[in-house]
Amino acid sequence: MAQIIPFRGTLYDLSSVGSVRNVVAPPYDIIDAAGQKALHDRHPQNIIRLELGMDEPGDNATNNRYTRAAETLGAWIARGALKRDAQPAIYYHTIEYAPPSSDARAPKKTLRGFLTTTKLEPLDSGHIYPHENTRSAAKTDRLNLLKSCKANLSPIWLLYSDPHNAILGLFEKAVKGQPARIDFEDDNGCRQRLWTVTDPSILQQIMDIMASKPLFIADGHHRYETALNYQRFRRETDGTSGELKPYDSVLMLLSPLEDPGLTVLPTHRVITTPLPPKRQVTGRLADTFDLTEFSFTTSTTVAVREQFLEALRINGRTAPTFGLALKGDDRYLMLSLKAAHRPSAEASPRTRLDVSLLQQLVVSVLCPTQQEQEAILYTKDDHEALDWAAEGPGTAALLLNATKVSEVQAVATAGERMPHKSTYFYPKPLTGLVIHVME
Repeated sequence: MAQIIPFRGTLYDLSSVGSVRNVVAPPYDIIDAAGQKALHDRHPQNIIRLELGMDEPGDNATNNRYTRAAETLGAWIARGALKRDAQPAIYYHTIEYAPPSSDARAPKKTLRGFLTTTKLEPLDSGHIYPHENTRSAAKTDRLNLLKSCKANLSPIWLLYSDPHNAILGLFEKAVKGQPARIDFEDDNGCRQRLWTVTDPSILQQIMDIMASKPLFIADGHHRYETALNYQRFRRETDGTSGELKPYDSVLMLLSPLEDPGLTVLPTHRVITTPLPPKRQVTGRLADTFDLTEFSFTTSTTVAVREQFLEALRINGRTAPTFGLALKGDDRYLMLSLKAAHRPSAEASPRTRLDVSLLQQLVVSVLCPTQQEQEAILYTKDDHEALDWAAEGPGTAALLLNATKVSEVQAVATAGERMPHKSTYFYPKPLTGLVIHVME
């Protein structure tokens, strides 16, 4: 079901640009304005100048950040800063990292996967499964960039099932004893390594095994739908010939669902609008949840916070469990959903998600209006969420446990979509390691 297409990747020539660390960037949608400027200033060939260019006074339909990105891409290729590989390849990629908010003594993990192009399939084809809804503004931005540059600058991250490690086993055999083509530590302390695999027999085995596997989008729903829209645009413009064109595929990072290096982080909610008095808040929740208090003083805050977070994780293994911290309150509250309010085994996969239950039973109770819900802030960091509630800009923090990969798979297979900000797959693949230039 997944048609893998080895391709001639376009990569930075390190003899021209120096360290690859200085020219790659995180995914565009997690970069704030300060990060955007810092990357622009870091190196004249940083990929951010293509992926997320700066707006300039006087921009118009013919001179804007999208057209400048296309001109810059062409100039870098002409100058040799970017070079296309001579042979079709698939790129084996590993990311060694320490999970955020983890015990400093815990061992590092390694995410494994491979960068390739994959034939585009409609989202209702049963071959590629989304799990989140998308927003039109982001798709318009990405489509404008794709129309101008005619290149995939960053990979969409998808997952496939391979419990016996057949695919990655082939890659590990192919690169055994070979130094990585790219090997560096990024801004987050992750060790990024990349190998180029060109052996036709290995590539064919990978293509054959992957042909029977459905794919599940982990990250990049907007970019996948944008790729489909671009394909439609090009077919209308060029006409269809039946021959597979470069725009009929898209750059992907593919990782196995079973990889122990795969991490899904929770996305906590921080309410910023006024709330009723503390007693009223707990009163509204007491019928639905068993409330456990973790009281603290100035001198015990750190220790109690750790106890609270540990209890949240442990209790969450057996029952839907959330954390609540109210501004001005000297206690953390653990909310354990009472048995009478838990979804039945026959409920849909989406209904059974912790994030769905949090939205229905807590968020909608404390923030009943759309305006209040749109003012909610999101963070994947436990301590940041609690600090925002204690010090501002929040009035309360709602903590939840991470969605399981198996739950994402169940929701997607059932044809459902998860609530907004349900998952945060980690670590995010970088932009600029390998580029898929279509023309």
